[in-house]
Amino acid sequence: MFETYREILNNLEDNSHLRIIRDFEKKDEKHIWFKDKKLLNLSSNNYLGFADNQEITKRFMEEAGCEYSLGSASARLLTGSLPVYKELENLISDLFQTESTLLFNSGYHANVGIASAIAESGDVIFSDKLNHASIIDGMQLSKGKFFRYKHNDMENLEELLIRERNNFKNAIIISESVFSMDGDIADLKKLVKLKEKYNCMLVIDEAHAFGVFGKKGLGVAEDLALINSIDLIMATFGKAIGSTGAFVTGKKVLIDYLINKSRPFIFSTALPPVNTAFSKWIIENELPKTYEKRQKMLELGKKLGSQSHIVPVIVGDNKETLDLCERLFDKGYFTLPIRPPTVPAGSSRIRISLTTEITEKDIEGLNYAVSLVK
Repeated sequence: MFETYREILNNLEDNSHLRIIRDFEKKDEKHIWFKDKKLLNLSSNNYLGFADNQEITKRFMEEAGCEYSLGSASARLLTGSLPVYKELENLISDLFQTESTLLFNSGYHANVGIASAIAESGDVIFSDKLNHASIIDGMQLSKGKFFRYKHNDMENLEELLIRERNNFKNAIIISESVFSMDGDIADLKKLVKLKEKYNCMLVIDEAHAFGVFGKKGLGVAEDLALINSIDLIMATFGKAIGSTGAFVTGKKVLIDYLINKSRPFIFSTALPPVNTAFSKWIIENELPKTYEKRQKMLELGKKLGSQSHIVPVIVGDNKETLDLCERLFDKGYFTLPIRPPTVPAGSSRIRISLTTEITEKDIEGLNYAVSLVK
């Protein structure tokens, strides 16, 4: 009865498409040890170097961490909620100057929970073609209809709005701000204009921008002074903040609705209190110190041809992408092949993720290997 699965796995392997879990020896703020080799880690979302930082972990445990348990043992709607959850939610609301905030266990939980709940029967979602899989999964689970507009193509989005908006009760536009596999940035100003012109809600995923963009590190919406024009903003603690979990912040009526209708929130055991406290501690104590380092990181990304700290090197073919990763491994760089369905067919790539710990000197050796495919 397992023959079908074995055939599928064999086919994936034959086409350089098989995914495996790698056993790493250890990590620090910018290196990873793999196959007994120390490598510059260019595949991490640890943008500010907080994860795997033993000094920061030690200070947190000494100052606050020992007060909190390692498990919540229940969903928050049962007995899984403690003051620290509300303290973090209030902190986020205060920073964003929004009405309300709700924690989720991960960015995936949050996006699935938002998109699946917010579109009822008779509603519609307009989603960027390259939005994260979690948004796509959420839309597919919703009772509403959805359309995917061409990536970052505001003309195509408006064409869809003109054609479809009046056929539905509520309409929601969803986009990432910094796109996770391309590193480019959505036209938030235009999205806000279209939202207002066609009476839509606007949901922005700032997962890869929170902690990186903006004076306070709140994301692209802060950078453009557009927070108040967006109905829901989602971001994670598991990337730049170096912790785990996620949040959605915005209109109170929508947050209250998610508490009652978002299945990933309702039916998940709450985040461990110690991680929730760590996220709060990092945002209060460490994030405010990072502005200059973040700006240098973004400048380096621009030098490498990106709009952000995420630099895609598009190869196209799966096997050639794997070969490039091997060449970079030999030169001391850890990269991973990004292949369909994570990216569209024919656009396999390596995704270089910069962090504030990585310097221009660190990546000098990248130029030759990357130039072979550009």
